This record gives sequence, structure tokens and C-alpha cells, in this order.
Amino acid sequence: MSRTHRTALIGCLLSLVVVAVAPFMLDTYLTNILIRTLFLAAVVMTVDILWGYVGILTFGQSAFFGLGAYACGLIFTHFGFGPGWALAALALAMGAAALLAAGTGWLAFFHGASPLYASIITLALPIVLTQVIYSGGNFTGSSSGLSGFPTYYWELEVWFWIAGGFLVLTTTGGWLLVRSDFGRVLVAIRENEERCAYLGIPVSRIKTMLMILSAMVASVAGFGYAVFSNVVAPELAGFQLGTELLIWTALGGRATLLGPVFAAISIDTMSSWLSGALPFLWKLLTGIAFVLVIVLLPRGFAPLVSAVWRRLRPSNASGTTAIKLEQVPVQLMMQSGEGDTLPVRIENVSRKYGSLHVLRDVNMTGNATELLGIIGPNGAGKTTLMRCISDGNERTDGRIYINGVEIGRGSPQHVVGLGVGRSFQNTNLFDTLTVGECLKLARYRLDGVRLFDRSDTVALPQPAMDILRATGLDTKLTEETRNLSHGMKRGLELAMVLATEPSVLLLDEPTAGLTRPERMVIGKVLTRLTRDFALCIVIIEHDLDFVREISNRVVVLHQGAILMEGTVDEVVASDLVKAVYAGHTEKKAS
Repeated sequence: MSRTHRTALIGCLLSLVVVAVAPFMLDTYLTNILIRTLFLAAVVMTVDILWGYVGILTFGQSAFFGLGAYACGLIFTHFGFGPGWALAALALAMGAAALLAAGTGWLAFFHGASPLYASIITLALPIVLTQVIYSGGNFTGSSSGLSGFPTYYWELEVWFWIAGGFLVLTTTGGWLLVRSDFGRVLVAIRENEERCAYLGIPVSRIKTMLMILSAMVASVAGFGYAVFSNVVAPELAGFQLGTELLIWTALGGRATLLGPVFAAISIDTMSSWLSGALPFLWKLLTGIAFVLVIVLLPRGFAPLVSAVWRRLRPSNASGTTAIKLEQVPVQLMMQSGEGDTLPVRIENVSRKYGSLHVLRDVNMTGNATELLGIIGPNGAGKTTLMRCISDGNERTDGRIYINGVEIGRGSPQHVVGLGVGRSFQNTNLFDTLTVGECLKLARYRLDGVRLFDRSDTVALPQPAMDILRATGLDTKLTEETRNLSHGMKRGLELAMVLATEPSVLLLDEPTAGLTRPERMVIGKVLTRLTRDFALCIVIIEHDLDFVREISNRVVVLHQGAILMEGTVDEVVASDLVKAVYAGHTEKKAS
């Protein structure tokens, strides 16, 4: 059993013991309040996974909670009561929540959607659902809701065990999830969704599936809440509750999981007392506390408590799982050299932004075992061409083929699946992830990741291993990327791209900011990749000396069109190219 699983098991068992004993030590009033609060705390846990770990600011969890509550109220009021009807109501709650979450994910998480857009979509959920309830008349109870329907009148202790057990089990599952390899994928999506997409990670699908699972958990909590309280009202699905869930998450500490759970239990319990003692002030006091915490403790209370605990009990353990490298045979890279199919074929590609033509009818091919250099003055359209090759939605007109397959309007994930790997002009990594975790991310499409555990090995093809050894990154697998030098960051990004086993490698100024020895190392590795693994490498570079050393062929772009194409010597000797770089755009070749 791994250390993570052992910790989760011990924490789960201790929490269940507390849940079993607590109702005998609390008075009836507090037990009653806590049962409702424990159901809400389970929903807050899902909010923290979506917002804290994935970066989805969602107001919609209250809608799924309300769906679960109303599934119970409607079935028990209008259709029947009993074990069979209860199971039917629970199935209806989970099914309706899953369908609504799937529709929400389809609307909110398409490639290119902004986080603000996704938040607005989730914001509309509780508002629309509340209006549906209001317009339901006697069937939904309208603004009065439904009450007095048959339910299970068990002892408070039994209900406390049900609510507490549900919270403990769901939180334990969530804790294992966010501390697994898959949990690091969630953090990577939050930090740099674009880089994830260009590694072939299905970001939209992951977000949608996570929302569906979170919605189902919230609906079960809402079902339990309704069965216990014997009352359902529009407020259970409303915008106010959705906002309170976010506030509790922020106060407890985003991306801590346990912090929001304890914050929900503490604040909701205190609110029940304060609403009676200070009926006109308790919401104001809660709002003031929220503002103070955001200003003074922007990360919430949990990180502060954790920092104090680490100071009182210092540990020599780094908290980072040691990762071992394992070499795997290269399979996909060799495919680009098979047959007569060109790795890259570009036909009449154009890109317009309104009336601005960034690319004009570009026609180009890239061959296996070739290192194709693309040069040109700033603003020539070089990076735009890279974007068009790696994302089917970027170009305005024309067609692009990768290994004989047209990319169409495919997303970056789709294009990566065809064999394209891309590095960016500016280093594009994940600051809080370690080198080893970044390499695991790069292997997601090929190897997958563990859902509830962490692997201590990462399997890489030889080209990626060569980059790690050449840059010294093989000894820094537990180092966070934000602590690396610029040269090492460049090397890590290249190693990540090679870990995806591409047949076409797109590099946008890979030597920018590197020292001459570092450039020589990168150049030797790239040359070996084309020779030994039949890669087609397309490289944008301003360093003409570097281009001269490694390129087989050079394409010159100017004002969005191909100005010249030929060998390095032909391009360097061209008067037209010299004139363009000198700024004499009207000069003609002699």
C-alpha cells in the first residue's frame, strides 16, 4: 500500500469514528444543524475540485444540489413513497444532474472558450432552474416549494451517520483523486490550459467529465438533504446558495480540499446561531469576514494553518514523490519516414484578421529526415504559420495535411494525435509542477495516468532522454519548473514535446536566450533526430548562423507570403533576402 493510500485510509477511519461518536456528544439542536451542514460540505468539496484544482469558477453546483432535492420532493409527493420510489428518485436525481452537467460542459468547455465564458454559463444554471421551479405551479410548489411529503423519520443519530459517512467517503475519494497523477493533470489544466492542449491532453473532455461527476455528488447530497429535512424550496437550487458555496471555498482555502469542508461546517453552523441572535446582521458579518480574508489571507485559512503546522513540526521530507526514468522503444516517430507520404503539406493557406492579411496563399512541404528552417523579418507571419499547422481553427483558407491526413478544423489535441509536436516562442510550462510531473503530462496521450495513485516512473523515448541528459535535467526530476534556469526550461519544453513521439516537430525560436554552448547542444540533438528517427523538423529562427549549421532547406517569409525557398547558401547569398532584412521591401532581385 502506498503512503498516499495509507494516509487516506487512516484519515477515513478516524473520521468515521468521529462521525460514529459525535451525535452522542452533541445536543439535539446542534445535531440537527450539522446533518444539513454535512450534506452541504460534500457539495463544497466538489466546488473546490472544480474551482481550486481545475480553475472552473462555477456557480452551478447549487443547481445540481437543488435537482437532487427536487427529485426527492417531486417523486415522494406526486408518485409514491417506499424503497423502490426512493431508488427511482435517487436515480432521477443523478441522471438529471449528469445530463445537465454534460450539456453545460458542451456549452462551456469547447476549445478556445474563456474561463469567464464558462463562469457565465454556470451562473445561468441556478437562475434558470429557479425560474423553472417558480413556473411549475402546484407540481413544483412554485415559490413555496414542497413540504410534508412522506419520508424516512429515522433517529437523528442515524441521519448523522448517513450524512457524515457520505461526506467522509466522498472527501476521501476527492483527496485521493487530487493527489494522484490525474490530480496533477487537473492542476496543469488550471495553470496552462493551452500547453495541455498542445500535448494532446483532452482538456474539454476532462472538464466535462469532472463536472458530471461533481454534479452527481451534489445531486446525491441534495437528495439526502431533502429526505432528512422533509422540505424542498427554490432557494436550494438558487444563485445565493451557489455564491455561498464559493465563499466557503475561498475562506477555507482553494485547492486544499479539507479547508473548504471545515469552512462550510464552521460557517454554516455559526450562521444558524447568528441568524437567531443577530437576525439582521449575520449576513453582513459573514460578508465582512469574507472581504477581510480575501484581503489579508487571499489563499484562505487552510494554507495558514498548514504553514503553522510545518513550522511546529518541521520535516526533512520534501513531500515530492521521487521519479525514476525508464526508456521505451520509439514507435510513432519512425512512421514519418515510411512510404511516399509527406509529413507536412501546406496548400494555399491564408490567415486574415479582418482586412489584415497575415498569411497569403502559402504553399509548402516538409520531408522526412529534413530540418526545414523558416526565417523572415518580424511580422512576416512565421508564428502564425506555426499556429495554422498545429490548430485547424487558426487558418482562414487553404488545406494542411499531416502524414497524408487533412487536419480540417481539428483542435490542437486532434492535430497532436496526427503526429505534430510544438514548442512555443516563449517558454510554455507549468510553474508549480516538477520536471518529472511535466514529463508525465507529456505522456498522458500515450500512457494515460493513474486516477487514485501516483506512479514513481515515467517512460520516455530515447530522443526525450537524450535532451534530459544533455541539459542535466535528468538529475532535477523533483525540481519545480519555476526554479529552473532559462536554458533548462527550454530543454524541458523540448523534452516534453519529444515525449509525445511526434513525426513532425514545430519549433518556434528554440534557442532564444540560450548561450552558445546551449545552442550547440540543441543543434546536435535536432540534427540527430532527423537522421536517426526520420523526423520532419520545422524551425523558426532568427539566428542565421544556427540555421546555417542545422538546416537542409530554408523558406523565407515576408509580409505573409513565401519570398524565397532554397538551400541555406542560396538564401544567404540572395540580394532580395538581404534587401528585405535591410528594410528595402521594394527592391527587386537583379
